[in-house]
Amino acid sequence: MMDEATVAEHNRPIVDEFRANDGQVGGPFEGASLVLLTTTGARTGKRTTSPLVFVADGDRYLVLASNAGAAHHPAWYHNVLADPEVTIEIGGARHPATAVPLSGAERDRQFDRMAALIPRFADYQAGTDRVLPVVALTPRPGRT
Repeated sequence: MMDEATVAEHNRPIVDEFRANDGQVGGPFEGASLVLLTTTGARTGKRTTSPLVFVADGDRYLVLASNAGAAHHPAWYHNVLADPEVTIEIGGARHPATAVPLSGAERDRQFDRMAALIPRFADYQAGTDRVLPVVALTPRPGRT
């Protein structure tokens, strides 16, 4: 477990279950492909862990900064803009990674692919005026 990481209270049960079961969780995320993303707070400098649904894309993992369709970006997205060096956990493995927001045609193409695989993503986009960012998480060599 990453003792230095803060977990929002509503995410704590998901993160704890993920870590206890090598990346498998039940409840509303049962069967979903989840990654734990640990970022460094843009304002606070604190490390924070967020569980996110991902779509694999070669050697990288794509996540959507949907914030469930809210009018503002999630905190983790602001954090990766300030410091793209993150930690990801997939299954039982933890790796350093780089987070890069996609733009233009690549963002649009990947969003369409993600929304086809996870229809809720299209619902989130339909519920907000902001363009939901797609972020590529690319693991770097090594483990943390």
